[in-house]
Amino acid sequence: MTVITSFTERLRKKEIQLERSLLKELSIQNLQNSIRMYFGTIHLFGNVLMDPGFEDACFDVGIESYLLGGKYSKFGFYGEDTNVVKNRCQQETEYLTDTLYHFWLYWWKIGVADNIDESTFYNCSQFVDYWWNEGYSQGKKRLKLRLH
Repeated sequence: MTVITSFTERLRKKEIQLERSLLKELSIQNLQNSIRMYFGTIHLFGNVLMDPGFEDACFDVGIESYLLGGKYSKFGFYGEDTNVVKNRCQQETEYLTDTLYHFWLYWWKIGVADNIDESTFYNCSQFVDYWWNEGYSQGKKRLKLRLH
């Protein structure tokens, strides 16, 4: 007799396998450097550049956008243009950008950050876009090398 498995279970296993393989390529040092690059201009009270809470939230969003780019890289591998692929996952990237921006707004409301404005939203958008592109290029590279 054969074992009956559902397609959702198999899909989830493949998704986890892809995420694990992509995360092997991700460097925490690069993630920290990009956080400082994009959010180093936001001044926090007490001259604390990056509180662990800030860094953790940026890590979460950066990793999620990296994995999202890696997941959608299969479309680029099969010939779609990068802009078309970005349009496919526009809703998810907007959600990640809004999540990160609302996190910064929350800290501003409780008085930890002192200057949150439109440039912060732009920085959040650029941060998510940067890590989406990193994941996208790593995913395409893994597919070209048949490491998936």
